[in-house]
Formats: sequence, structure tokens, C-alpha cells
Amino acid sequence: MYSPESMAHGVGLVAAICTTFSFVPQLLKIKRQGGEDLSHAMLAVYLLGILLWLFYGLLLRASAIIFANTATALLVALAIVFKATWKPARTFQGQADLGD
Repeated sequence: MYSPESMAHGVGLVAAICTTFSFVPQLLKIKRQGGEDLSHAMLAVYLLGILLWLFYGLLLRASAIIFANTATALLVALAIVFKATWKPARTFQGQADLGD
């Protein structure tokens, strides 16, 4: 039978996977479309919050919190890089932009 501690660890790990990887579609959208609707300030504050959660997880030695926030911090940092370096696709004269 499962102990309450192992059950809590399993639930935390599944929750961490779900919340972390839910950011991936947003990251792909930023890469494709530039993320004009997201401010740099929002992403910076979001990253700060994630890093604080990571620090909290390290203090508690909570692997699910550490895993989730390390992965999410990397994804948000990548989103900031994508947003900062994104350039719209160039179209040639006489051709329509066929983007989505």
C-alpha cells in the first residue's frame, strides 16, 4: 500500500509536469508570432516568482517543486530570448504572407 508521503510526492510530481509543460504551447507561439501580447515586465516578474519557488523548493528539499521550477525557469528564460530576438518573416514583393 502507498504511504501518504509517497502519494503526496506522486501528486506533486504529476502536478509539476502538468503546470511546467503547459507553458510549452505559449513558448511555441512566441517563437512563431513574436509574443507581442506579452510584456517583458510580465515575463520578468513571472521568472522572478518561479525562481523564488525554486529557492523555496531547495530550502524544503522538495524534488517536485525543484524539478518544476527549474524546468519552468528555463522555458520562461527561453521565451524572453525568443521575444527579444523575434523578427517578422519577410515577404517578397508580389507574394502574400502565408502565415497562420
